Amino acid sequence: MATKKQTRAARKNIKKAQAKWRGMTKRQHSLAQPEGRKRKRSGTGGGGKFYRIEVRPNQKFTSYRVQDVGKRGHLERLAGRRASGSWDTVSWLVSKKDAHKKGKTLVIKDTKARTALKQIKGPIRHVKGDIFRAHAKNVPERLKPTLAMRRAQKKNIKKAQRARRI
Repeated sequence: MATKKQTRAARKNIKKAQAKWRGMTKRQHSLAQPEGRKRKRSGTGGGGKFYRIEVRPNQKFTSYRVQDVGKRGHLERLAGRRASGSWDTVSWLVSKKDAHKKGKTLVIKDTKARTALKQIKGPIRHVKGDIFRAHAKNVPERLKPTLAMRRAQKKNIKKAQRARRI
């Protein structure tokens, strides 16, 4: 049988645990469970209706909104809001009816989906499950001038010098 001191300590520990549990998010609850650590992230299993094309990292955004583009259920844009208040595309969700995997890349069959995805440059590379990664077309100011821009500037300078000689 437990002593009075032990029962008081047990009550105190239970209160502490309950307070800690109340302060946790749903995700933290699931991870605290022994089977929670084995849980897969959404989209990595490959059982969904969409392929996700990640364009920008999630860490830069505070809240998200999904927007249907074109026909309902075919192409969706996941928009993210930055801390500054500006919105940008985080990722695209393409229906599996409109696209297929070919090796390590994603091939989009639907013409409307392809035109909407003009914001993506280069190949769409497979990461895992239904998740793919690509680069956004617009380049941030801190990465400018790009190599192509520098080449064009040099070309223009040379043209101007030749024109002055003539």
